[in-house]
Amino acid sequence: MEIQTPTSKHSPLLKSCSNGSFRLRSPSLNSLRLRRIFDLFDSNHDSFITIEEITRALTLLGLDANASDLDTMIKSYVHPGNVGLTYEDFVTLHRSINDLFFGMDGIEEAVGSKEEQEEADLNEAFKVFDENGDGLISAAELQLVLGKLGFTEAIEMGRVKMMISSVDLNHDGCVDFSEFKDMMRVLQ
Repeated sequence: MEIQTPTSKHSPLLKSCSNGSFRLRSPSLNSLRLRRIFDLFDSNHDSFITIEEITRALTLLGLDANASDLDTMIKSYVHPGNVGLTYEDFVTLHRSINDLFFGMDGIEEAVGSKEEQEEADLNEAFKVFDENGDGLISAAELQLVLGKLGFTEAIEMGRVKMMISSVDLNHDGCVDFSEFKDMMRVLQ
């Protein structure tokens, strides 16, 4: 996927490494979700996200990032004297990318209703965890994704299985899309 910036018509900023795509789909990400994303990227917990941390996080998520293009784009959001993006800078960057790609200029196909958009967003999120594409999130898949994201819960399979069982309504040992949707709606 190419991300176009105002300064360049075709800047290959992010490319998917797998058959899936990377799209910032939800124009209504709330501040709690953005804060969690910021905290995940801020691997040394210094309240700044550096280019190196962004590149590392994108790589862990299976995305190739052109460090030079990232550096150019992100530097314009970093305040002088700072080593990286503050949370407020990150929110501003997110809004800018969101406006660029999901504004009303026809870049993204329109999705009918708010419910349809939410369903599409949840489906994209589910696919991140459903590594083998079988329509179920197993404990092993959850452990793998949590590990990629740097969560310490991934170390202990017992904790991962407890996470699965807490939302596994049909007790099959996996989370299906319906259970995933229920869980995500409770978290909102």
